[in-house]
Amino acid sequence: QVQLVESGGGLVQPGGSLRLSCAASGSIFSFLAMNWYRQAPGKQRELVATITTGGSTNYADFVRGRFTISRIIAKNTVYLQMNSLKPEDTAMYYCNARKTMSDYWGQGTQVTVSP
Repeated sequence: QVQLVESGGGLVQPGGSLRLSCAASGSIFSFLAMNWYRQAPGKQRELVATITTGGSTNYADFVRGRFTISRIIAKNTVYLQMNSLKPEDTAMYYCNARKTMSDYWGQGTQVTVSP
């Protein structure tokens, strides 16, 4: 069973930065893609950023230019560097790993952006 463990969330002021980590229990090469999603209270879960097995990245328009997804293959870890944070970035952030027929989720890490 694949396990994903997120860390790095917290409280930050507007304009600040955080780096989220997602550690996988197995090789991240076994997944087609790894993604970061977020869900704010009362809203649907939304895709934030993606990194594929080949290293290609993609971002939601609302974070492009501010967030960066990356990985360290040897550590089986994916990161989300979040800069220029805004109050509307406040949400629970989830790591997702995708295979052809399966999706795996972490437990989430809370990010709160507030003065």
